[in-house]
Amino acid sequence: MGKIIHKKLVRDKIPHIIRADGMTPVVRKLTKKERLPAKLAKVVEEALELRDSDGALDEFADLYEIAEAAAQERGFIREQIEAARAAKRGKRGGFDENIFLEKVITPEDNEA
Repeated sequence: MGKIIHKKLVRDKIPHIIRADGMTPVVRKLTKKERLPAKLAKVVEEALELRDSDGALDEFADLYEIAEAAAQERGFIREQIEAARAAKRGKRGGFDENIFLEKVITPEDNEA
């Protein structure tokens, strides 16, 4: 089969799972400087997997896990995130009404 190149952040037990499958993982620990960019890239990867799964529960769980890990990397704790979420919801609303913005017509558009 040969080598399978991934070059991405993976969950902690993935190397053990790969070994259990009779393969050899080549891994390294990320430097402090590499951690946040890798976690943010993983957030995007997991968000795309969630979208492509049509909302599978395990994909929501993956996105939640890596989003929390990325926030922790920045020094935020769950309570801070919840407070920021609540403040933003109070100011700009949530997503309960399922509003889809098609376009915005500016005053200049009306004059044309």
